[in-house]
Amino acid sequence: MASPDVTEPAPSAATRPGEGPAGPPDGPAPGDRPARRLVGLLRPHRGPVALAVLTGVAGIALNAVGPLLLGRVTDLIAVGVLGPGGAGGPAAGSPGPADGVDFDSVARLLLVLLVVYLGASLFTLVQGRIVASVVWQVIHDLRGRARAKLSRLPLRHYDRHAAGETLGRTTTDVDNLQQTLQQTLAELITSLLSLVAMLTLMVAISPSLSVVMILSVPLAGLLAVGLGRHAHPQFTAQWEANGALNAHVEEVCTGHSLIRGHHRRDEARRRFAECNDAVYRAGASAQTSSGAMEPVMMFVANLGYLVVAVLGAWKVLSGSLTLGDVQAFILYARQFSQPIVEIASVAGRLQSGVVSAKRVFTLLDAPEQSPEPARPAVPAAPAGRVEFRRVSFRYVPDVPLIEDLSLTVEPGSTVAIVGSTGAGKTTLGNLLVRFYEIDGGQILLDGVDTATMTRADLRSRFGLVLQDTWLFGGTIAENIAYGAPGATRDEIEQAARATCVDTFVATLPDGYDTVLDEDSGGASAGQKQLITVARAFLADPAVLVLDEATSSVDTRTELLIQRAMATVRTGRTSFVIAHRLSTIRDADRIVVMDAGRIVEQGTHDTLLRAGGAYARLHAARTSDADTLAP
Repeated sequence: MASPDVTEPAPSAATRPGEGPAGPPDGPAPGDRPARRLVGLLRPHRGPVALAVLTGVAGIALNAVGPLLLGRVTDLIAVGVLGPGGAGGPAAGSPGPADGVDFDSVARLLLVLLVVYLGASLFTLVQGRIVASVVWQVIHDLRGRARAKLSRLPLRHYDRHAAGETLGRTTTDVDNLQQTLQQTLAELITSLLSLVAMLTLMVAISPSLSVVMILSVPLAGLLAVGLGRHAHPQFTAQWEANGALNAHVEEVCTGHSLIRGHHRRDEARRRFAECNDAVYRAGASAQTSSGAMEPVMMFVANLGYLVVAVLGAWKVLSGSLTLGDVQAFILYARQFSQPIVEIASVAGRLQSGVVSAKRVFTLLDAPEQSPEPARPAVPAAPAGRVEFRRVSFRYVPDVPLIEDLSLTVEPGSTVAIVGSTGAGKTTLGNLLVRFYEIDGGQILLDGVDTATMTRADLRSRFGLVLQDTWLFGGTIAENIAYGAPGATRDEIEQAARATCVDTFVATLPDGYDTVLDEDSGGASAGQKQLITVARAFLADPAVLVLDEATSSVDTRTELLIQRAMATVRTGRTSFVIAHRLSTIRDADRIVVMDAGRIVEQGTHDTLLRAGGAYARLHAARTSDADTLAP
């Protein structure tokens, strides 16, 4: 296989456009309704979520028994010390002897209370473990979806978005969402259940006192909504700034040699400081608004306690409630207010998670590459005949790059593509393997329209050596075999010998088992280029696309590659896209491009004699003593 391709979903129809729909047809805007979609992610886990709710109910029910038991203990002590009227209620103010505290009953109640609170804690622990498991599964699935999405995005997406920004959406934002759900989901379930349970128990003790606490709910809700609306855009700014910071750090890590070589470290530091300050300002503002929720809710709750304490004392003195009833009510009121405070706090923290969710969903909703054909065509035999038939393409809708281009390349021939920067040479190679979809015309491989083939099948017939060499963390042998996973060690070494990789591998202590890190540190530009050429050779493709294949190597290495290429090109169609005219003078045909059009084609000698664009290009590079000249 000449070029690896990521597994993609089964297509629904064959289409020509370069990008598929963003999300469902006629659906919401990308990333819209993130909170509702987050809830949707929990639907496959309905069973565990229901169990978490049940354990929450059990824990709250046990916690609800506590104040009743404490109220009973208070009444026993009051009666024992002050007499029958000491606890208030119908006997308030009635004379009666104090028989002393019934410590046996008090001890039994306290023991039951200890067991009740222990049981409540155990149920809460189980609920937390269940919720944590659900959250990790949801995030695991979401991260997998994000990774799979990256393989379905068209190259246009990567052209328009910084790598660090995309990386941030799949890592930082997903991690923030995980932390948010982990910290808030169980708390939210418990708080909502507690709110209902405590309200029910308060009403059972004293409906009139319950009204006081109920009236605090709308006030708390209005304040929470107001603060949430204020915090949401600030969290959005925070995570957008964080994405820009990730993009800058990725640029610095990738281009650190260039930055140092041009003495631009101070400028890079200033840019980092600007991005870092933007994250700090947005984050500080967001946390200020979010952090204000809890103290505001506590203030509202304390107002309710004050009114309940005054009215409760009056009811004890009037005999309508006992002292234990009031104590139980105040404890329930506290447990009623606490969920309101917690829900407000959760709402503040959820703003950050919802913003991250929206960024992740926006990535998941991004337009995808066009779907694969429902019934893909397969060329009968990989001869390598390529035809461009009136092809048009543009990166920007209103700016044509290639217009009405036609070109036929016969099997086994070598065609060199030359031209000035921006002429469309590299684009032509990208269109061959459908890195981009054409806007008009057809590209045929062995008589079959490439748009009717699957990308995996099409790319398996091409060997690619791109401008930017890319090696992954692994051994030299593994990197050579990247395009042919089933290759044997002998086949790998044969390809290495054909492309002169063995000339430097022989000098390494571990030979082909030498491990390269992810940025292939330790290998020279020429060595990296040779490994990528060996990778393409090993794939044994029908067509080779060599984009600037020798532009980054020294003269000696270039000569070695040219010698190897002369052998490997035998029987294969080859496209050589280069500025070094010395690498293409022996090509069967040289195609000269300008502004996306073919202006000349022929052999090296015939084009020089014609005195046209190629001759002028050759003369200019020769007179400048450019290294690109033959």
